[in-house]
Order: sequence, then C-alpha cells, then structure tokens
Amino acid sequence: MNFPLQFSFKILAIASQIQVVDAGGSTLAYLKQKLLKLREDIDIYADSQQTQLLYNIKADRIIDFSARYTFTDGSGKVLGYIKRQGMRSLWKANYHIFDAAENHVMSINEENGWVKVWDSLFGEIPVIGVLSGYLFHPAYLVTDASGAQLARLEKQPAFFEGKFQLDKAAALKASDEVLVLLSVLMMTLLERARG
Repeated sequence: MNFPLQFSFKILAIASQIQVVDAGGSTLAYLKQKLLKLREDIDIYADSQQTQLLYNIKADRIIDFSARYTFTDGSGKVLGYIKRQGMRSLWKANYHIFDAAENHVMSINEENGWVKVWDSLFGEIPVIGVLSGYLFHPAYLVTDASGAQLARLEKQPAFFEGKFQLDKAAALKASDEVLVLLSVLMMTLLERARG
C-alpha cells in the first residue's frame, strides 16, 4: 500500500459510505454500510461501482459493546479480527487486533479522549457546529503487541464529510497492512457511531 491513506466519509448519506485512496490517488477500497442491519455485515469493494469484493467484516453479535468483528477476504478466508475492549473503551477508544490464528498482534488506542468529547459537543451546537470538523481532530495510534507504534490515524479538516489520514510509522508486512486497514475502517465506523 502506498501510504498515507485518505479515508473519506459521506456525512449526508443515508448509509455510511467510505472511500479509501492511497498517496497516488488510486482507490484501494470502497464500502457502503447496509441499512437496518441488527448485526454488522460490511462488504468492502475495490471500487465505488462495487464490482469486485475484496473483504468482509462481520460482527459476532447484535449488541456491539464488546463484539468481535471478523475479517475475511473475498473468498471467505479468515484474516483476523478486531475486538473493542468494553469498559476500557468508554472514555478512550481501545481495540485489540488478532490474526487468523487468534494471536493478539496489534492494538488501537485513542491518543486523547478529550478531543473526541469536545468535537462531539461542539458539533451539536446549531449552525456553528459545522465548524467542529475544522477545530478538533481526534487521533488513534496503532501499536504492535509490545507497544511500538506502527501507524497513526488522524481526523482531517473537512466540511460536509469526514476525512481521516492513516500514516505508517514503521515497516509492515502486506498481511499486517491489510489487518491495519480493516481494523481502522471498522474502528472508525464504530467510533463515529459513538459520537
């Protein structure tokens, strides 16, 4: 993957839509969240026309407080999963990433819980709340099992859409890059739903 990766969320869309573009401007992934699903089941495609299925993310339960989200490739092969750390994620986002053999290989942690709180509160103020996208920028660190930083996701200034940038901080194997991409996509969807 050609980092940094740009994530664009359509805010005014009925269902969440995300496009992931690499540093060269090529689309890496596109997803459109299904409406009225009790249990998350997200298909990720190679393009916005949704012609080639790349990955799928599926929740193991309806209530997602500590749900496990399993990643599979287009053929159904399990790649790994991400799991929110329940009570620990109430204040600051805290997720663990596991490989296909169920080994804890990475984590995602929010840098500063206050930034998300202020972003959410300011965003609810009528009229001037649209400026929250330019004032507050929550960031999330992806670390390996030992705590070394691998990547960083940060919200970018934007009107009428959510923009995030994923920067790589260390060399990653191709399989780990896929795990990071899928984990960050799912975590971002969950955190956007929380506010």
